[in-house]
Amino acid sequence: MNGGGLAGTTDEKALSEVGADVTLAEARPRLGGATTSFSRGGLMVDNGQHVFLRCCVAYRGLLARLGMTGAVSMQDRFDVTVLAPAGRARLRRTALPGPLHMGQALMGYRFLSRAQRLRVARAALAMAALNPAKPELDRQRLGDFLAAHGQDERTRRLLWDLFTVSALNVNGDDANLSLAATVVKTALLGARDAADIGVPSVPLGVLHGQAAGALLARLGAQVRLSAKVAAVEVRPGGPGPRFRVRLGGRRGGDGPPDRTAPDGAALDGAALDGAGLDGAGLDGAGEVIEADGVVLAVPSAVAARLAPTGTASMGTASTGTAGEPAATGNGHGLPGQPGPEQWQELATSPIVNVHVIYDRRVTRLPFAAAVDSPVQWVFDRTGPSGLRSGQYLAVSLSAADGYVDVPASALRERFLPAMADLFPAACDARVTDFFVTRERRATLRQVPGCERLRPGAATALPGLALAGAWTDTGWPDTMEGAVRSGLNAVRVLRQGLAVPAGAFRPRDPGRAGVPGRVNGSDPVNEPGPAGAGATA
Repeated sequence: MNGGGLAGTTDEKALSEVGADVTLAEARPRLGGATTSFSRGGLMVDNGQHVFLRCCVAYRGLLARLGMTGAVSMQDRFDVTVLAPAGRARLRRTALPGPLHMGQALMGYRFLSRAQRLRVARAALAMAALNPAKPELDRQRLGDFLAAHGQDERTRRLLWDLFTVSALNVNGDDANLSLAATVVKTALLGARDAADIGVPSVPLGVLHGQAAGALLARLGAQVRLSAKVAAVEVRPGGPGPRFRVRLGGRRGGDGPPDRTAPDGAALDGAALDGAGLDGAGLDGAGEVIEADGVVLAVPSAVAARLAPTGTASMGTASTGTAGEPAATGNGHGLPGQPGPEQWQELATSPIVNVHVIYDRRVTRLPFAAAVDSPVQWVFDRTGPSGLRSGQYLAVSLSAADGYVDVPASALRERFLPAMADLFPAACDARVTDFFVTRERRATLRQVPGCERLRPGAATALPGLALAGAWTDTGWPDTMEGAVRSGLNAVRVLRQGLAVPAGAFRPRDPGRAGVPGRVNGSDPVNEPGPAGAGATA
Protein backbone atom coordinates (compact mmCIF):
# COMPACT_ATOMS: atom_id res chain seq x y z
CA MET A 1 0.00 0.00 0.00
CA ASN A 2 1.22 3.49 -0.83
CA GLY A 3 -0.45 6.20 1.26
CA GLY A 4 -1.60 6.35 4.87
CA GLY A 5 -4.75 8.45 4.63
CA LEU A 6 -8.28 7.12 5.09
CA ALA A 7 -8.17 5.28 1.75
CA GLY A 8 -4.80 3.65 2.42
CA THR A 9 -5.54 2.64 5.99
CA THR A 10 -8.89 1.22 4.87
CA ASP A 11 -7.06 -0.92 2.29
CA GLU A 12 -4.52 -2.26 4.73
CA LYS A 13 -6.99 -2.85 7.53
CA ALA A 14 -9.39 -4.75 5.28
CA LEU A 15 -6.67 -6.95 3.80
CA SER A 16 -4.97 -7.53 7.14
CA GLU A 17 -8.26 -8.57 8.70
CA VAL A 18 -8.58 -11.38 6.18
CA GLY A 19 -5.06 -12.66 6.56
CA ALA A 20 -3.07 -10.94 3.80
CA ASP A 21 0.54 -9.95 4.47
CA VAL A 22 0.40 -6.20 3.93
CA THR A 23 2.82 -3.27 4.20
CA LEU A 24 1.53 0.30 4.32
CA ALA A 25 3.99 2.95 3.14
CA GLU A 26 3.49 6.63 4.01
CA ALA A 27 5.66 9.70 3.40
CA ARG A 28 4.50 11.62 6.44
CA PRO A 29 5.66 10.76 9.96
CA ARG A 30 2.11 9.78 10.93
CA LEU A 31 -1.07 8.20 9.59
CA GLY A 32 -4.29 10.03 8.82
CA GLY A 33 -3.52 11.81 5.57
CA ALA A 34 -5.41 15.09 5.21
CA THR A 35 -7.26 14.56 8.50
CA THR A 36 -4.74 15.24 11.20
CA SER A 37 -3.93 17.27 14.32
CA PHE A 38 -0.97 19.20 15.70
CA SER A 39 -0.01 20.79 19.00
CA ARG A 40 -0.08 24.56 19.46
CA GLY A 41 0.32 26.29 22.81
CA GLY A 42 -0.63 23.15 24.72
CA LEU A 43 -3.78 22.59 22.63
CA MET A 44 -4.50 19.87 20.07
CA VAL A 45 -5.57 21.58 16.87
CA ASP A 46 -7.18 19.86 13.88
CA ASN A 47 -5.83 21.02 10.54
CA GLY A 48 -9.44 21.46 9.41
CA GLN A 49 -12.96 20.72 10.53
CA HIS A 50 -14.32 17.41 9.22
CA VAL A 51 -17.87 16.21 9.79
CA PHE A 52 -19.91 13.33 8.40
CA LEU A 53 -23.54 12.36 7.98
CA ARG A 54 -25.45 9.30 9.09
CA CYS A 55 -25.69 8.21 5.45
CA CYS A 56 -21.88 7.85 5.38
CA VAL A 57 -22.11 4.13 6.08
CA ALA A 58 -18.62 3.18 4.88
CA TYR A 59 -16.93 5.85 7.01
CA ARG A 60 -19.05 4.91 10.03
CA GLY A 61 -18.12 1.29 9.45
CA LEU A 62 -14.44 2.27 9.53
CA LEU A 63 -14.95 4.11 12.82
CA ALA A 64 -16.60 1.02 14.26
CA ARG A 65 -13.69 -1.21 13.27
CA LEU A 66 -11.24 1.30 14.68
CA GLY A 67 -13.18 1.19 17.97
CA MET A 68 -13.89 4.93 17.68
CA THR A 69 -17.68 5.07 17.37
CA GLY A 70 -17.85 6.50 20.87
CA ALA A 71 -15.35 9.23 19.93
CA VAL A 72 -17.85 11.08 17.73
CA SER A 73 -21.05 12.90 18.57
CA MET A 74 -24.02 12.14 16.32
CA GLN A 75 -27.20 14.22 16.28
CA ASP A 76 -30.41 12.40 17.13
CA ARG A 77 -31.93 14.34 14.23
CA PHE A 78 -30.67 16.88 11.68
CA ASP A 79 -30.63 20.27 13.38
CA VAL A 80 -28.68 23.30 12.13
CA THR A 81 -28.81 26.87 13.42
CA VAL A 82 -28.23 29.38 10.62
CA LEU A 83 -26.80 32.70 11.78
CA ALA A 84 -26.83 36.09 10.07
CA PRO A 85 -26.03 39.60 11.30
CA ALA A 86 -29.78 40.32 11.22
CA GLY A 87 -30.84 37.26 13.23
CA ARG A 88 -31.00 33.49 13.08
CA ALA A 89 -33.06 30.63 11.70
CA ARG A 90 -33.22 26.93 12.41
CA LEU A 91 -33.37 23.95 10.07
CA ARG A 92 -34.52 20.85 11.95
CA ARG A 93 -36.01 17.72 10.47
CA THR A 94 -39.15 16.03 11.74
CA ALA A 95 -39.89 12.34 12.28
CA LEU A 96 -41.82 12.11 9.00
CA PRO A 97 -40.40 9.83 6.31
CA GLY A 98 -38.13 11.35 3.69
CA PRO A 99 -38.43 13.62 1.83
CA LEU A 100 -41.31 15.01 3.89
CA HIS A 101 -39.02 15.22 6.94
CA MET A 102 -37.49 18.50 5.71
CA GLY A 103 -40.77 20.20 4.80
CA GLN A 104 -41.34 21.93 8.12
CA ALA A 105 -37.74 23.14 8.27
CA LEU A 106 -38.04 24.67 4.81
CA MET A 107 -41.37 26.33 5.47
CA GLY A 108 -40.00 27.92 8.66
CA TYR A 109 -36.76 29.20 7.09
CA ARG A 110 -37.15 32.91 7.78
CA PHE A 111 -34.33 34.10 5.52
CA LEU A 112 -36.43 33.31 2.44
CA SER A 113 -39.87 34.60 1.51
CA ARG A 114 -42.84 32.26 1.33
CA ALA A 115 -42.74 32.38 -2.47
CA GLN A 116 -39.03 31.52 -2.49
CA ARG A 117 -39.60 28.57 -0.16
CA LEU A 118 -42.34 27.17 -2.38
CA ARG A 119 -40.04 27.43 -5.38
CA VAL A 120 -37.35 25.56 -3.41
CA ALA A 121 -39.76 22.66 -2.92
CA ARG A 122 -40.44 22.50 -6.66
CA ALA A 123 -36.71 22.59 -7.49
CA ALA A 124 -36.06 19.82 -4.96
CA LEU A 125 -38.66 17.62 -6.63
CA ALA A 126 -36.99 18.25 -9.99
CA MET A 127 -33.61 17.29 -8.55
CA ALA A 128 -35.09 14.15 -7.02
CA ALA A 129 -35.97 13.03 -10.54
CA LEU A 130 -32.36 13.34 -11.78
CA ASN A 131 -30.13 10.31 -12.34
CA PRO A 132 -26.60 11.35 -11.28
CA ALA A 133 -25.11 8.52 -13.38
CA LYS A 134 -26.20 10.12 -16.65
CA PRO A 135 -23.14 11.55 -18.45
CA GLU A 136 -24.96 14.74 -19.45
CA LEU A 137 -25.24 15.80 -15.80
CA ASP A 138 -21.44 15.77 -15.54
CA ARG A 139 -21.37 18.58 -18.12
CA GLN A 140 -23.83 20.87 -16.32
CA ARG A 141 -23.46 23.52 -13.61
CA LEU A 142 -25.65 23.32 -10.53
CA GLY A 143 -26.38 27.04 -10.74
CA ASP A 144 -27.78 26.72 -14.26
CA PHE A 145 -30.07 23.88 -13.19
CA LEU A 146 -31.31 25.76 -10.13
CA ALA A 147 -31.88 29.01 -12.04
CA ALA A 148 -33.87 27.09 -14.65
CA HIS A 149 -36.06 25.77 -11.84
CA GLY A 150 -36.92 29.12 -10.28
CA GLN A 151 -34.09 29.53 -7.78
CA ASP A 152 -33.03 33.19 -7.69
CA GLU A 153 -29.62 34.44 -6.55
CA ARG A 154 -30.62 34.95 -2.92
CA THR A 155 -32.21 31.52 -2.63
CA ARG A 156 -29.11 29.87 -4.06
CA ARG A 157 -26.78 31.75 -1.70
CA LEU A 158 -28.87 31.52 1.49
CA LEU A 159 -30.08 27.93 1.23
CA TRP A 160 -28.54 25.75 -1.46
CA ASP A 161 -24.99 26.95 -0.77
CA LEU A 162 -25.28 25.89 2.87
CA PHE A 163 -25.06 22.27 1.78
CA THR A 164 -23.41 22.15 -1.64
CA VAL A 165 -20.41 24.44 -1.00
CA SER A 166 -19.27 22.55 2.08
CA ALA A 167 -19.96 19.15 0.50
CA LEU A 168 -18.31 19.83 -2.88
CA ASN A 169 -15.75 22.51 -1.95
CA VAL A 170 -16.56 24.67 -4.95
CA ASN A 171 -18.68 27.79 -5.42
CA GLY A 172 -22.31 26.74 -5.46
CA ASP A 173 -23.22 27.83 -8.99
CA ASP A 174 -20.08 26.21 -10.43
CA ALA A 175 -20.64 22.80 -8.83
CA ASN A 176 -20.91 19.66 -10.94
CA LEU A 177 -24.62 18.88 -11.23
CA SER A 178 -24.08 15.11 -11.08
CA LEU A 179 -22.24 15.32 -7.75
CA ALA A 180 -24.59 17.96 -6.36
CA ALA A 181 -27.56 15.75 -7.18
CA THR A 182 -25.85 12.85 -5.40
CA VAL A 183 -25.44 14.98 -2.27
CA VAL A 184 -28.95 16.39 -2.24
CA LYS A 185 -30.73 13.16 -3.14
CA THR A 186 -28.78 11.03 -0.67
CA ALA A 187 -28.60 13.37 2.30
CA LEU A 188 -31.62 15.66 2.07
CA LEU A 189 -34.20 13.80 0.00
CA GLY A 190 -33.48 10.23 1.09
CA ALA A 191 -33.99 8.47 4.42
CA ARG A 192 -35.18 10.83 7.13
CA ASP A 193 -32.03 10.35 9.23
CA ALA A 194 -29.57 10.47 6.32
CA ALA A 195 -28.42 14.06 6.97
CA ASP A 196 -28.00 13.79 10.76
CA ILE A 197 -24.59 15.32 11.44
CA GLY A 198 -21.70 13.64 13.22
CA VAL A 199 -18.79 15.62 14.67
CA PRO A 200 -15.53 14.25 16.15
CA SER A 201 -15.28 14.73 19.91
CA VAL A 202 -11.54 13.95 19.96
CA PRO A 203 -8.72 15.35 17.80
CA LEU A 204 -8.58 13.94 14.27
CA GLY A 205 -5.08 12.66 14.88
CA VAL A 206 -6.50 10.42 17.61
CA LEU A 207 -9.69 9.51 15.76
CA HIS A 208 -7.97 8.40 12.56
CA GLY A 209 -4.18 8.27 12.76
CA GLN A 210 -3.56 6.85 16.23
CA ALA A 211 -6.58 4.54 16.14
CA ALA A 212 -5.58 3.14 12.74
CA GLY A 213 -1.97 2.66 13.83
CA ALA A 214 -3.05 0.77 16.95
CA LEU A 215 -5.42 -1.50 15.04
CA LEU A 216 -2.94 -2.24 12.28
CA ALA A 217 -0.30 -3.10 14.87
CA ARG A 218 -2.70 -5.57 16.51
CA LEU A 219 -3.41 -7.09 13.11
CA GLY A 220 0.31 -7.59 12.52
CA ALA A 221 0.48 -5.24 9.55
CA GLN A 222 3.69 -3.38 8.73
CA VAL A 223 3.38 0.41 8.78
CA ARG A 224 6.33 2.31 7.37
CA LEU A 225 6.55 6.05 7.89
CA SER A 226 8.71 9.06 7.02
CA ALA A 227 10.04 8.27 3.56
CA LYS A 228 8.55 8.41 0.08
CA VAL A 229 8.11 6.06 -2.84
CA ALA A 230 10.30 6.90 -5.81
CA ALA A 231 8.87 4.40 -8.29
CA VAL A 232 6.55 1.44 -8.77
CA GLU A 233 7.81 -0.99 -11.39
CA VAL A 234 6.43 -4.14 -12.97
CA ARG A 235 8.82 -7.09 -12.63
CA PRO A 236 9.70 -9.04 -15.76
CA GLY A 237 7.69 -12.18 -16.35
CA GLY A 238 8.34 -15.27 -14.30
CA PRO A 239 7.64 -16.59 -10.82
CA GLY A 240 7.68 -14.31 -7.83
CA PRO A 241 6.13 -10.96 -6.94
CA ARG A 242 4.72 -8.83 -9.73
CA PHE A 243 5.92 -5.40 -8.57
CA ARG A 244 8.93 -3.61 -7.20
CA VAL A 245 8.33 -0.53 -5.04
CA ARG A 246 11.44 1.64 -4.82
CA LEU A 247 11.77 3.94 -1.82
CA GLY A 248 13.29 7.37 -2.09
CA GLY A 249 14.92 9.42 0.67
CA ARG A 250 13.49 9.92 4.10
CA ARG A 251 11.12 12.76 4.81
CA GLY A 252 12.24 14.19 8.05
CA GLY A 253 10.86 15.72 11.10
CA ASP A 254 7.76 16.05 13.16
CA GLY A 255 6.18 19.41 13.72
CA PRO A 256 3.02 21.09 12.53
CA PRO A 257 0.86 19.38 9.91
CA ASP A 258 1.67 19.45 6.22
CA ARG A 259 1.27 22.90 4.70
CA THR A 260 0.87 24.63 8.08
CA ALA A 261 3.61 26.72 9.64
CA PRO A 262 4.04 27.30 13.39
CA ASP A 263 2.61 30.82 13.14
CA GLY A 264 -0.45 29.56 11.29
CA ALA A 265 0.71 30.70 7.87
CA ALA A 266 0.39 28.19 5.08
CA LEU A 267 3.25 26.28 3.56
CA ASP A 268 2.92 24.65 0.20
CA GLY A 269 4.55 21.75 -1.62
CA ALA A 270 4.73 19.24 1.22
CA ALA A 271 5.19 15.77 -0.25
CA LEU A 272 1.95 13.85 -0.33
CA ASP A 273 3.07 10.63 -1.81
CA GLY A 274 5.04 7.73 -0.71
CA ALA A 275 6.33 5.24 1.71
CA GLY A 276 8.61 5.05 4.70
CA LEU A 277 10.53 2.94 7.15
CA ASP A 278 8.74 2.20 10.39
CA GLY A 279 9.35 5.72 11.68
CA ALA A 280 12.72 4.55 12.96
CA GLY A 281 14.65 7.46 11.50
CA LEU A 282 16.30 5.39 8.76
CA ASP A 283 16.91 6.60 5.24
CA GLY A 284 14.96 4.36 2.85
CA ALA A 285 16.74 5.57 -0.30
CA GLY A 286 17.44 2.63 -2.56
CA GLU A 287 15.39 0.08 -0.64
CA VAL A 288 13.14 -2.11 -2.78
CA ILE A 289 9.95 -3.80 -1.61
CA GLU A 290 8.62 -6.62 -3.77
CA ALA A 291 4.86 -7.19 -3.79
CA ASP A 292 2.21 -9.27 -5.50
CA GLY A 293 -0.17 -6.32 -5.47
CA VAL A 294 0.03 -2.56 -5.01
CA VAL A 295 -2.61 0.03 -4.15
CA LEU A 296 -1.75 3.64 -5.03
CA ALA A 297 -3.71 5.53 -2.36
CA VAL A 298 -2.22 8.92 -3.23
CA PRO A 299 -3.39 12.16 -4.90
CA SER A 300 -4.16 12.02 -8.60
CA ALA A 301 -1.02 13.82 -9.79
CA VAL A 302 1.18 11.56 -7.68
CA ALA A 303 -0.64 8.44 -8.89
CA ALA A 304 -0.06 9.57 -12.48
CA ARG A 305 3.66 9.97 -11.81
CA LEU A 306 4.07 6.63 -10.02
CA ALA A 307 1.86 4.53 -12.29
CA PRO A 308 4.01 2.02 -14.22
CA THR A 309 4.07 2.00 -18.01
CA GLY A 310 1.00 0.22 -19.31
CA THR A 311 -1.32 1.45 -16.57
CA ALA A 312 -4.78 2.45 -17.73
CA SER A 313 -8.02 2.54 -15.80
CA MET A 314 -10.24 -0.43 -16.55
CA GLY A 315 -13.77 0.31 -15.45
CA THR A 316 -15.43 2.52 -12.89
CA ALA A 317 -17.05 2.07 -9.54
CA SER A 318 -20.81 1.86 -9.49
CA THR A 319 -22.75 4.08 -7.14
CA GLY A 320 -24.47 1.17 -5.44
CA THR A 321 -28.03 1.17 -4.16
CA ALA A 322 -29.34 3.69 -1.69
CA GLY A 323 -27.68 3.36 1.67
CA GLU A 324 -25.06 0.90 0.45
CA PRO A 325 -21.38 1.55 -0.26
CA ALA A 326 -20.22 1.63 -3.84
CA ALA A 327 -18.84 -1.46 -5.51
CA THR A 328 -16.41 -1.75 -8.37
CA GLY A 329 -17.36 -2.79 -11.87
CA ASN A 330 -17.09 -6.24 -13.35
CA GLY A 331 -13.30 -6.32 -13.05
CA HIS A 332 -12.80 -6.79 -16.79
CA GLY A 333 -12.70 -3.10 -17.54
CA LEU A 334 -14.35 -0.85 -20.08
CA PRO A 335 -12.70 0.86 -23.06
CA GLY A 336 -12.09 4.58 -23.02
CA GLN A 337 -11.67 5.00 -19.26
CA PRO A 338 -9.32 7.78 -18.06
CA GLY A 339 -5.65 6.97 -17.70
CA PRO A 340 -2.69 8.74 -16.04
CA GLU A 341 -2.70 11.63 -18.53
CA GLN A 342 -6.33 12.37 -17.67
CA TRP A 343 -5.73 12.04 -13.93
CA GLN A 344 -3.30 14.95 -14.15
CA GLU A 345 -6.08 17.13 -15.57
CA LEU A 346 -8.03 16.87 -12.31
CA ALA A 347 -7.75 20.27 -10.63
CA THR A 348 -7.97 20.79 -6.86
CA SER A 349 -9.78 23.22 -4.60
CA PRO A 350 -8.57 24.74 -1.28
CA ILE A 351 -10.05 24.91 2.20
CA VAL A 352 -9.03 27.55 4.75
CA ASN A 353 -9.73 27.33 8.48
CA VAL A 354 -9.70 30.37 10.73
CA HIS A 355 -9.07 29.53 14.40
CA VAL A 356 -10.13 31.99 17.12
CA ILE A 357 -9.65 31.51 20.86
CA TYR A 358 -11.57 33.83 23.20
CA ASP A 359 -11.00 34.41 26.90
CA ARG A 360 -14.64 33.54 27.61
CA ARG A 361 -17.55 31.62 26.11
CA VAL A 362 -19.32 33.53 23.34
CA THR A 363 -21.85 30.88 22.20
CA ARG A 364 -23.51 27.70 23.42
CA LEU A 365 -23.94 26.28 19.95
CA PRO A 366 -21.80 23.22 19.11
CA PHE A 367 -21.74 24.38 15.48
CA ALA A 368 -23.65 26.70 13.18
CA ALA A 369 -23.88 27.81 9.57
CA ALA A 370 -23.85 31.45 8.50
CA VAL A 371 -25.32 33.52 5.67
CA ASP A 372 -24.84 37.15 4.67
CA SER A 373 -21.40 36.79 6.25
CA PRO A 374 -17.87 35.76 5.21
CA VAL A 375 -18.25 33.00 7.82
CA GLN A 376 -19.60 29.77 6.31
CA TRP A 377 -19.60 27.23 9.15
CA VAL A 378 -18.24 27.61 12.68
CA PHE A 379 -17.52 24.83 15.20
CA ASP A 380 -16.85 24.84 18.93
CA ARG A 381 -13.55 22.98 19.38
CA THR A 382 -13.04 23.89 23.05
CA GLY A 383 -13.39 20.40 24.49
CA PRO A 384 -11.59 18.34 21.83
CA SER A 385 -8.63 20.74 21.84
CA GLY A 386 -8.13 20.49 25.60
CA LEU A 387 -8.81 24.18 26.26
CA ARG A 388 -9.67 24.61 29.95
CA SER A 389 -10.91 28.20 30.00
CA GLY A 390 -12.43 30.45 27.39
CA GLN A 391 -13.74 29.17 24.05
CA TYR A 392 -12.10 27.96 20.84
CA LEU A 393 -14.11 28.43 17.64
CA ALA A 394 -12.98 27.20 14.23
CA VAL A 395 -14.38 28.77 11.07
CA SER A 396 -14.34 26.44 8.06
CA LEU A 397 -14.16 28.12 4.65
CA SER A 398 -14.75 25.86 1.66
CA ALA A 399 -14.10 26.90 -1.95
CA ALA A 400 -11.51 29.20 -0.42
CA ASP A 401 -9.70 30.42 -3.54
CA GLY A 402 -10.24 34.00 -2.40
CA TYR A 403 -8.68 33.38 1.02
CA VAL A 404 -5.92 30.85 0.52
CA ASP A 405 -3.23 33.47 -0.20
CA VAL A 406 -4.52 36.20 2.12
CA PRO A 407 -2.18 36.91 5.09
CA ALA A 408 -3.40 35.88 8.52
CA SER A 409 -3.36 39.54 9.65
CA ALA A 410 -5.80 40.50 6.89
CA LEU A 411 -8.04 37.53 7.67
CA ARG A 412 -8.06 38.63 11.30
CA GLU A 413 -9.28 42.09 10.31
CA ARG A 414 -12.08 40.54 8.26
CA PHE A 415 -13.23 37.66 10.43
CA LEU A 416 -13.13 39.01 13.97
CA PRO A 417 -15.78 41.66 13.19
CA ALA A 418 -17.77 39.07 11.26
CA MET A 419 -17.74 36.76 14.28
CA ALA A 420 -18.87 39.62 16.52
CA ASP A 421 -21.78 40.24 14.13
CA LEU A 422 -22.89 36.63 14.57
CA PHE A 423 -22.02 36.23 18.27
CA PRO A 424 -22.70 39.51 20.14
CA ALA A 425 -20.91 38.18 23.25
CA ALA A 426 -17.70 38.21 21.23
CA CYS A 427 -17.75 42.02 21.29
CA ASP A 428 -16.80 41.96 24.98
CA ALA A 429 -14.43 39.00 24.76
CA ARG A 430 -10.67 39.22 24.35
CA VAL A 431 -9.02 37.20 21.58
CA THR A 432 -6.14 35.26 23.12
CA ASP A 433 -5.04 33.55 19.91
CA PHE A 434 -5.80 33.76 16.20
CA PHE A 435 -4.26 31.59 13.50
CA VAL A 436 -5.02 30.14 10.10
CA THR A 437 -4.53 26.70 8.55
CA ARG A 438 -4.74 26.17 4.81
CA GLU A 439 -5.18 23.08 2.68
CA ARG A 440 -4.28 24.26 -0.81
CA ARG A 441 -5.24 21.00 -2.49
CA ALA A 442 -7.90 19.86 -0.06
CA THR A 443 -10.19 18.14 -2.56
CA LEU A 444 -10.85 17.50 -6.19
CA ARG A 445 -12.30 20.62 -7.89
CA GLN A 446 -15.79 19.24 -8.42
CA VAL A 447 -16.89 21.25 -11.45
CA PRO A 448 -18.52 20.17 -14.72
CA GLY A 449 -16.43 17.61 -16.56
CA CYS A 450 -14.53 16.26 -13.56
CA GLU A 451 -16.42 12.97 -13.42
CA ARG A 452 -15.18 11.84 -16.84
CA LEU A 453 -11.60 12.19 -15.55
CA ARG A 454 -12.06 10.12 -12.37
CA PRO A 455 -10.78 6.55 -12.83
CA GLY A 456 -12.17 3.46 -11.25
CA ALA A 457 -10.15 1.40 -8.80
CA ALA A 458 -9.04 -1.17 -11.41
CA THR A 459 -6.17 -0.66 -13.85
CA ALA A 460 -4.92 -2.55 -16.89
CA LEU A 461 -2.21 -4.15 -14.71
CA PRO A 462 -3.51 -7.06 -12.63
CA GLY A 463 -2.56 -6.48 -9.02
CA LEU A 464 -2.34 -2.66 -9.34
CA ALA A 465 -5.30 -0.71 -7.95
CA LEU A 466 -6.10 2.94 -7.29
CA ALA A 467 -7.60 4.46 -4.15
CA GLY A 468 -8.35 7.95 -2.95
CA ALA A 469 -11.44 10.13 -2.74
CA TRP A 470 -10.54 11.55 -6.18
CA THR A 471 -11.26 8.21 -7.86
CA ASP A 472 -14.71 7.26 -9.13
CA THR A 473 -16.60 6.11 -6.05
CA GLY A 474 -20.05 7.42 -6.94
CA TRP A 475 -19.53 9.99 -4.17
CA PRO A 476 -17.93 13.42 -3.95
CA ASP A 477 -14.38 13.85 -2.65
CA THR A 478 -15.14 13.36 1.06
CA MET A 479 -14.11 11.09 3.93
CA GLU A 480 -16.90 8.74 2.89
CA GLY A 481 -15.56 8.71 -0.66
CA ALA A 482 -12.04 7.98 0.60
CA VAL A 483 -13.16 4.95 2.60
CA ARG A 484 -15.26 3.63 -0.26
CA SER A 485 -12.30 4.00 -2.60
CA GLY A 486 -10.17 1.87 -0.29
CA LEU A 487 -12.78 -0.86 -0.18
CA ASN A 488 -13.15 -0.73 -3.97
CA ALA A 489 -9.38 -1.11 -4.31
CA VAL A 490 -9.39 -4.17 -2.05
CA ARG A 491 -12.03 -5.84 -4.21
CA VAL A 492 -10.07 -5.08 -7.36
CA LEU A 493 -6.81 -6.27 -5.84
CA ARG A 494 -8.36 -9.55 -4.82
CA GLN A 495 -9.73 -10.03 -8.31
CA GLY A 496 -6.37 -9.15 -9.88
CA LEU A 497 -4.59 -11.65 -7.69
CA ALA A 498 -7.18 -14.29 -8.59
CA VAL A 499 -8.08 -14.89 -4.94
CA PRO A 500 -11.62 -16.28 -4.63
CA ALA A 501 -13.99 -14.64 -2.16
CA GLY A 502 -13.74 -16.25 1.25
CA ALA A 503 -10.27 -17.69 0.59
CA PHE A 504 -8.61 -15.42 3.14
CA ARG A 505 -8.93 -16.13 6.81
CA PRO A 506 -7.95 -13.97 9.76
CA ARG A 507 -4.58 -14.67 11.33
CA ASP A 508 -5.99 -15.07 14.81
CA PRO A 509 -9.79 -14.88 15.02
CA GLY A 510 -9.73 -15.37 18.75
CA ARG A 511 -7.49 -12.36 19.47
CA ALA A 512 -9.25 -9.35 20.93
CA GLY A 513 -9.64 -6.47 18.49
CA VAL A 514 -8.94 -8.60 15.42
CA PRO A 515 -12.30 -9.26 13.77
CA GLY A 516 -12.38 -11.89 11.08
CA ARG A 517 -15.96 -11.70 9.88
CA VAL A 518 -18.38 -8.99 10.93
CA ASN A 519 -21.99 -10.03 11.45
CA GLY A 520 -21.33 -13.09 9.33
CA SER A 521 -20.13 -11.01 6.36
CA ASP A 522 -16.88 -10.93 4.45
CA PRO A 523 -15.09 -7.86 5.87
CA VAL A 524 -13.73 -6.95 2.45
CA ASN A 525 -17.13 -6.91 0.78
CA GLU A 526 -19.08 -5.49 3.71
CA PRO A 527 -17.44 -2.22 4.80
CA GLY A 528 -20.04 -1.23 7.36
CA PRO A 529 -21.82 -3.01 10.21
CA ALA A 530 -25.22 -4.42 9.44
CA GLY A 531 -27.92 -1.81 9.71
CA ALA A 532 -25.48 1.08 9.67
CA GLY A 533 -27.74 3.16 7.47
CA ALA A 534 -31.06 2.11 9.00
CA THR A 535 -33.56 4.71 10.16
CA ALA A 536 -33.32 5.36 13.86
